[in-house]
Amino acid sequence: MENNFTKAMQFRHACKLFDETRKIPDEMMHYILEAGRTSPSSFGMEPWKFLVISKDELKSRLRPLCWNQPQITSCSHVVVILAAIESVRPKSGIPQKRFARRPLPPEKIDAYIDLYGTFLADTFSTDEKTYCWTARQTYIALANMMTAAAYEKIDSCPIEGFEKENVEKLLQIDTTQYQVAVLCAFGYRVNEQSEQLRIPFEEVVTFLD
Repeated sequence: MENNFTKAMQFRHACKLFDETRKIPDEMMHYILEAGRTSPSSFGMEPWKFLVISKDELKSRLRPLCWNQPQITSCSHVVVILAAIESVRPKSGIPQKRFARRPLPPEKIDAYIDLYGTFLADTFSTDEKTYCWTARQTYIALANMMTAAAYEKIDSCPIEGFEKENVEKLLQIDTTQYQVAVLCAFGYRVNEQSEQLRIPFEEVVTFLD
């Protein structure tokens, strides 16, 4: 089956070099970020924040901290995706506010808070464990942003090759609140895409009858 979504998936690739002369319009960048903002998350906590970098000077300072990858400076925008730390913990009061958005009686909300805190008690015991949990969820938002971009013929490249602590220092991030999970460059390809290589469907998918 082929439709506009599958065409977007075929269009998308990890673009290594972008056309430096082309910039993503503001309204299109907002559309991409909205795809991330509206992504699903565990318990509906939305444990992320998106930092958008478009100025050449900051991208130039960021590039050496990202293994000197050219997509950092050639792209139109770099989105730094942060994973929440403190705000997902019950004691912060934020989970209470998140659950309270639902049309539920107070006792039901309290029950959810209790379940949430008990189930994730070990996860919240250290910043490292909390980061491990929230960082995984940021990849849902990352994937949705890349696919939304591809749907509009905008290229992207997810970037895990970076010096986490140095990037956090450069961007002056309070790591007790948020930590860098992943980066993504967005822009327009300068070269034609090579053939998309993937493992065959039959090797990836198993139907359990």
